[in-house]
Amino acid sequence: QGQLVESGGGVVQVGGSLRLSCAFSGRTFGSLPLGWFRQAPGKEREFVAVISWTGIQIFYHESVNGRFTITRDNAKNTVYLQMNSLKPEDTAVYYCAADPDGSYRDPNSYAYWGQGTQVTVSS
Repeated sequence: QGQLVESGGGVVQVGGSLRLSCAFSGRTFGSLPLGWFRQAPGKEREFVAVISWTGIQIFYHESVNGRFTITRDNAKNTVYLQMNSLKPEDTAVYYCAADPDGSYRDPNSYAYWGQGTQVTVSS
């Protein structure tokens, strides 16, 4: 079995930045696509970004494109989400996920999930 552990969440003001990290272990996650999702209260879990195992293919949700950057360091078994120009609507619990077997935008495609980290953007 594998494990994903997110960190780096917190409270930040509008326009601020945060960097989330997701450490993976226990499986060959280094050879799998890794994604970030988020879920705000009362809303469905939403795709944010995904990165291929090589780091060459990257896709973003249109609402974060140009503000967020996903990267990975397979030597450190970690995937990152750099979030800039944060907005109140970015407030959510952020999850990393691994090993999609279908659409990378569909959370039901992912087999492995972290426990989530809270991001709160205050205005």
